[in-house]
Amino acid sequence: MKDYIKWIRSKVGHETIILNFSGACITNERGEILLQKRSDKEELWGFPGGALEIGESIEEAMIREVKEETGLDVNVEYLIGVYSKYFSKYPNGDSAQSIVYFFKCNVASGDLVIDNKETFDLRFFDKNNIPKLFIQQHTDMLNDYLQDRKGVFK
Repeated sequence: MKDYIKWIRSKVGHETIILNFSGACITNERGEILLQKRSDKEELWGFPGGALEIGESIEEAMIREVKEETGLDVNVEYLIGVYSKYFSKYPNGDSAQSIVYFFKCNVASGDLVIDNKETFDLRFFDKNNIPKLFIQQHTDMLNDYLQDRKGVFK
C-alpha cells in the first residue's frame, strides 16, 4: 500500500499513532557521514530515511527512501539499532510515537540528487563537524554510531 500514513490518518485523525521508519547512516570513503537538510523540519539536518509502506521490510523501506531522497543506491553493513521511545508532534497537529530502524550503509552507486521537495541539501560531514540535528532521536542515533555501538534498543 502506498501512502500508508495518509490512509491511516484518514481513519484516526490527529490521534497519537505508532509509525515505523527506516533510516541510514551512510558514509563515504573518507568516513564522512551523509546528512540531509530536510524540507519538513525548518530546514534542519537529519539522516535520510522514511516511513515503511505496507508490504515492505525495514531494509526495503530504507533502500527505497534513501534512493528517493538522495539518488544513491546503498549497501547495508549492519543494523545500528532500533529507536522506539520518541514522540513527535507535527505542524498539522498529527502526533506519533516514532520507531526508527537505523542502518549503517555505504554507497554502492549513484550520484547525490537534491529534489527540493523532501531534500534541500545533501552533504557529507566530518564526524567532528556535525551540525545540529532536527530531533533528539537522530542525535541519539548519531551518538551511538560515533561510539561504534551495535544492537542498540532505545
